[in-house]
Amino acid sequence: MEVQIAISKIKKYATSSSGDTAEVIERPNGGMSVVLADGQSSGKGAKWVSSLVVRKVIQFLADGVRDGAAARAASDALFTERGGRVSATLNILSADLQTGTLVITRNNPAPVVISYDDQIKVLSEESDAVGLRRDTRPMISEIPLAPGLTVVAYTDGLVHAGSYFGDSMEVSTCVKVELEGENPSPTNIADSLMEHALKLDRGRPRDDISIVVLRVVNSGSDLIRRMSVHLPVNAIGK
Repeated sequence: MEVQIAISKIKKYATSSSGDTAEVIERPNGGMSVVLADGQSSGKGAKWVSSLVVRKVIQFLADGVRDGAAARAASDALFTERGGRVSATLNILSADLQTGTLVITRNNPAPVVISYDDQIKVLSEESDAVGLRRDTRPMISEIPLAPGLTVVAYTDGLVHAGSYFGDSMEVSTCVKVELEGENPSPTNIADSLMEHALKLDRGRPRDDISIVVLRVVNSGSDLIRRMSVHLPVNAIGK
């Protein structure tokens, strides 16, 4: 098997920087984790908040701390730093090679969409953002790693795309349509969702949008690990 990850993100129209932060790291005991946070509000202040949360989570994961405990510790760190005055949403997707499972950690009102065994499932249980109080607990799900498993996590900018114009973004439906294509890559899925959101927002996103797609496919022809990043020049430093 091979785990493939793609991230697509764009800042709110006419803002200096995105308030979302996404990072991919290797797990100390085998596997990969994607950490996605969305700081309250937008711009540089929100970026500081989301960066703090992601840095804390990465620090704990690198020390071998379990995902749920890392999320709680990051929440406590933000609460201590800002006294419960600001919050951030948080998602962690971890392909854990020790357990052979995908661990989904969610402190985000926005759902997570999962596809496996030709079925679409939406994780939409009530979930609190981090930083507002101590010991905020995440929602955690664990699924066996198997070819065909696809998980899509995102910030609320995707959910609200088009709402200003009376339109709505049905994310699970869009994911289902994409998966009906011929073996779409995570990049294809993420970019297609982003393109649809931008169309609904008339090309001017009214909030930061970040999309993470993790997909498990049949093994390639070698054991080389690869990562590819595309960064628009005018986004450097943002």
